[in-house]
Amino acid sequence: MKPRIAVLGCGYWGSNHIRTLKSLGALHAVSDANAARAEGFASEQECLAIAPDELFERQDIDAIVMALPPQYHADAAIRAVESGKDVLVEKPIALNVADAERAVATARARNRIFMVGHVLRFHPAFEKLKELIDTGELGTIKYIHSHRLGLGKFHTESDALWDLAPHDLSMILAITGAAPIDIRGEGAALLDHLSDFAHVHMRFPGGLRSHLFASRLNPYRERRLTVVGTKAMAVFDDVEAWDRKLAVYRHAVWQDSGHWAFTTHEPSYVPVEPGMPLTRELEHFIQCIETRQEPRTDGDEAIGVLRILTAGSVTHD
Repeated sequence: MKPRIAVLGCGYWGSNHIRTLKSLGALHAVSDANAARAEGFASEQECLAIAPDELFERQDIDAIVMALPPQYHADAAIRAVESGKDVLVEKPIALNVADAERAVATARARNRIFMVGHVLRFHPAFEKLKELIDTGELGTIKYIHSHRLGLGKFHTESDALWDLAPHDLSMILAITGAAPIDIRGEGAALLDHLSDFAHVHMRFPGGLRSHLFASRLNPYRERRLTVVGTKAMAVFDDVEAWDRKLAVYRHAVWQDSGHWAFTTHEPSYVPVEPGMPLTRELEHFIQCIETRQEPRTDGDEAIGVLRILTAGSVTHD
């Protein structure tokens, strides 16, 4: 029997969780501060609508997916795990490291699954990229850069860095396997006091360096992660079609008689089996509930991402 999962927060991303969990046969209930919205989803998906204050103590709920404004995530997660529920908390799991540590520590003390919604870790193209890196296909990794650009969405509490960068930071940390030893951030606020553009530069143990660029005021969409190794370079471009999402460039650079020389090659596209990252993420969450295994995107990873967001943030007047 599948675990009985409730979704708390029926907004844009919560609605995606609702429909995906329904397709997986694990949706038991929905909950939202807007009762009419919850009732609408309950009727559409043939599940229960439960008021938020009643949700945590329900004995017929095994786990809760939380898709709330981030300032509410930590307290809601703590209340859930103290009530014996496993949780998947959307990013960011808190607006400061202390609240995140408090939530993760409570889940650990109660032996509850605490998973964070870093959905791109479950993208088939990223999984294949990670496999290429782990098997040495790219050589020693020297540099990683990510660009996540587009128009919107605009939030009253989180800027471009906090809204867009967690996905990329999660992937970068998965590749490096270590926390950065130096972080520098730069942002620009054009609409109000929240940054609409953000650059973060990171230096990791062993000399590996990385940067990310996030923007919510860009005229075109860009969703690109580039990994530069000593043997080859790889690009995960999520805007491309499935047969071109993961490209490997085997450019060569060498020194000849005191001068640098290089050759360029056309990219080779790595076959990637299409699959919905959110479906794969929720399948993993269900498996973790059933087997009690530690999630791939656990609380410690979420705290690591929050530390970089905090260090890379720029305050505007």
